[in-house]
Formats: sequence, structure tokens, C-alpha cells
Amino acid sequence: MIGPGAFTPSPRALLVSTLLVAPSAALAQESVEVGILKDEDIEVVQDVLFPKKGRTEIGVALGWMPFDPLVTTPNLDLTIDHHLSETVAISALIGGGYGLKTARYKELEGPAYGVAPYAYRYLASAVVGASWSPIYAKMALNAKKVIHYDIYLAGRVGATLEQSVIPDGGITVAPTLSLGIGARFFVSDGMDVRFEVRDDLLLEYRNLTSAWYFKQNGAVMLGVGFMLGKGGSR
Repeated sequence: MIGPGAFTPSPRALLVSTLLVAPSAALAQESVEVGILKDEDIEVVQDVLFPKKGRTEIGVALGWMPFDPLVTTPNLDLTIDHHLSETVAISALIGGGYGLKTARYKELEGPAYGVAPYAYRYLASAVVGASWSPIYAKMALNAKKVIHYDIYLAGRVGATLEQSVIPDGGITVAPTLSLGIGARFFVSDGMDVRFEVRDDLLLEYRNLTSAWYFKQNGAVMLGVGFMLGKGGSR
């Protein structure tokens, strides 16, 4: 019961009050305080679909050394990588091939010039070192299939066996520093397609001139890798 003198709101005032209060109440119900996210709260984002840690990767690749104007070299590489973590691996590479004379070399040794350049051809190499994979990512292919991949840098040291293109020019074993950058495209948990660009820096002694020479063997390689063992956690 409302006594004398009490305020009685009009129907219009009641309607306006309801409209003002209802959205505020709904907003208060929908707002959730999440606080600060911790690392363990986003573990699912950090996990990789194709782990490498604790696994050994054996690969085979076809390569080509196309940058020497005098000798072009098809080659075959065998790679072995033992992944200590998702980012660091012990890396070894054994390669073999044969350098072929380019059209420019044949022109120089032909009747027009009659000069055979003192070039050396690649025969084999063995290097060992480490690789670092700072990037693991994924991309959409044709907006349908998601491709997971990583990008790595490699540094290896070893030796390269080369032979003079000139007959009886000698064979040399050159100390080698091999630097590379590459990517793995994961096909499945046990297989990936691998691409690498490599620059081998050689210091070789040549018999005919009895002198040391600096040489670069730039190469590109494309092959497949097979992951052995079960992937571990990060």
C-alpha cells in the first residue's frame, strides 16, 4: 500500500528506467575478467604438430652447382641430422658429383681461343656441424590444405675432393666451410620435403701452379627427409 504523499512513477518513467538498466545488467553478466595469461595457459599454441626433438632425420637430395662459369656440377647429397631440440640439431652431409665443362669453357679451349682454363671440378665432400631452426610456421595452400614448415640455418666444416679439368693437373683435398639456409615442408610425421641453398668455401692447393686458391661452390639441393623415432615434448 502506498501512503499519502508517496511518489508514484508514471508508466513512461518505468519504461525508460527498464531500458536503461537492462543493457547494463546484460553487459555486466557477459563481461569476464581473465587476468594475465601465463605460459602454461597457451601451451596448445606453442606445441608443434610435427615434433623433431630426440629424432634422427635421414635425407637424400639431388643438387646442382650452377654458379661457376667454367664448370657446372650435378651432385647427390646424403644428410643426417640428429635433433637435440626443436631448434638445434647436429648436422652432417656427404656428397658426390662430377663437374662438367660449360659452353664457355668449351669455347675458350676451342680453335677460336685455344686456351684451357685451369679449373677444378667437384668430386666429393663430407662436412659436419650444426643447424638452427628459429622458425616453425604454417601456411594455407589453395585455402584448403595447411602446410607446416620450418626454416633453418646450417654451419658445417669438413673437406672437399676436387680434380683439375686439365689432364694431369692434379687432385686436391680442400678444407671446407659450408654455410646454408633451408626449409623443411612436413608431409607427415615421418617425412618432409627439404630445400637448401648452400655456399661451400674452399681453400685448395693446386699442383700446376704450386699455390693456394680460394674457391666457392654454390649449390642448391632438393630432396626428402625421413624422421626416425618418436617425437618428444619441447
